[in-house]
Amino acid sequence: MASSKLQALWNHPAGPKTIHFWAPTFKWGISIANVADFSKPPEKLSYPQQIAVTCTGIVWSRYSTVITPKNWNLFSVNIAMAGTGLYQLSRKIKQDYFPDAEAAVAKE
Repeated sequence: MASSKLQALWNHPAGPKTIHFWAPTFKWGISIANVADFSKPPEKLSYPQQIAVTCTGIVWSRYSTVITPKNWNLFSVNIAMAGTGLYQLSRKIKQDYFPDAEAAVAKE
């Protein structure tokens, strides 16, 4: 049973024998780097970079669901990219445009 599932994965049109597997697999590095930046102070974050990460995640998530064959590895990495990008943008916007809320919390 397990060997047949492994064989099916190996021979899948988006399996490990194709670029359609390896490109999204290496793209996880961008999401992992963005998660590592969660500890970075918001003033060091870049709007253009985070907008690019977010938009890339949103656009390619949609694309990965309409292509044949469906590429769930591509879908999942782009959902992660969109999520981490949105989180980083929210941190940056909160720091740049709502600094009073953070100062009020710090005073309490």
